[in-house]
Amino acid sequence: MRRKTSKHTVVQVYRIDWMSYRNISINDLSTRKSLVNVENKTARLYFVDAMRAWAILMMLQGHFIDGLLDPIFRDNSNIVFEIWKYFRGITAPVFFTVSGFIFTYLLVRGDKIGRDNPRVQKGLRRGIQLLFIGYLLRMNLFGLLQGEVYDSFYLVDVLHCIGLSILGIIGVYLLTSRLKKVIFPVVLLGITMLLFVFEPAYKSMQLAFLPQAIANYFTKINGSVFTIFPWFGYATFGGFLSLLFTRYKHSKYLYPIAIVSAIVIGAGLIFYSSDLFLEMSRLTDIQLFADIFFNNYLFIRLGDVFLVFAVFMLIRSLLKNRTILHIGQSTLSIYIIHFIILYGSFTGLGLYRFFHHTLTPAVAIAGALVFMATCTFVALRYETQKAFIKLNIQTTFRLIWAKTELLVAYLAEVIKTAFFRLLRRIGLVKS
Repeated sequence: MRRKTSKHTVVQVYRIDWMSYRNISINDLSTRKSLVNVENKTARLYFVDAMRAWAILMMLQGHFIDGLLDPIFRDNSNIVFEIWKYFRGITAPVFFTVSGFIFTYLLVRGDKIGRDNPRVQKGLRRGIQLLFIGYLLRMNLFGLLQGEVYDSFYLVDVLHCIGLSILGIIGVYLLTSRLKKVIFPVVLLGITMLLFVFEPAYKSMQLAFLPQAIANYFTKINGSVFTIFPWFGYATFGGFLSLLFTRYKHSKYLYPIAIVSAIVIGAGLIFYSSDLFLEMSRLTDIQLFADIFFNNYLFIRLGDVFLVFAVFMLIRSLLKNRTILHIGQSTLSIYIIHFIILYGSFTGLGLYRFFHHTLTPAVAIAGALVFMATCTFVALRYETQKAFIKLNIQTTFRLIWAKTELLVAYLAEVIKTAFFRLLRRIGLVKS
């Protein structure tokens, strides 16, 4: 009787808990969505979300065309291809800068500072989550079944860098939270300048003494697409911009001054930063400045970021379309879906495997449009159903856990009964 009561109690408690959880979740879902929407409206900036939407769509078409277009059509003398390649190069700097901007803007928005700031814990979870998803997407199940982990699993990509950048910004924030407010933005800007200026000195590092999984965060020699140096610099610069925006967000002339400043600084970095470093090399005879002149992509791309900010701030009143904002707020889901479809996460059976460098321009462009639409549609559908999907997953795990507990209890009782029967048969226990 005791065993039956125990089973019944477990099942009954589970059912009551599941039903109450389900009812609360479903009944409060609309309320929760309303609260989240209100919070997002007060916390988010329309033009920044629109920038992130633009960046993720640019990334989708860039990855698709770059991975599937036949190399014979990659003609650098073709003006259309040159324009496409230049704009593709803007995508990552904009995405990293906007990610740093949004996270830092939300981080300092409340009244609490330091460890008391709830955004610190959320940021830590987010950063670790992005690192975990980054590795998960590079996992190959067929390799695991054979007891092998491929080298590509250890390569570092966008999600790894953004996750680590979030953790890095949190670290800087905690170290400077008890100091004067001006210290935090100054340190963020200083990190950007150090990483950009000294890029020629560390870009060729091999770091053979480090384990490959760690070295891949700092060197591209093993095949990493992105490394924390220098890409962390764009995230910290985005954080610096967000602090400026937060400081002057109530100013009447914020946008006019910001737009003009972004255009002037952006154009200056694009057209004159290389000459500036060349002149500094001549005056100081420091080879580092000459090396920057010969490969000045970081500061030129930073100038591009300024111009993109200027354009989106200029048309900010036109960027309140709900679909655009939802795309900007669903970039992680879009990225995951595009990675699975294009590169074949988990199975290796993606478009990249079957059509790698085989498509003509017409097919590649049409395919890119379909690819963008598909990834975006699936991601937005997932976002609208995410609460119910999570509810079903949690319910399933609760059911499995309850059944597992019952099975363990039953097996324990069977083993116990069999053990005592054995002892009675050999005479060690009386009947």
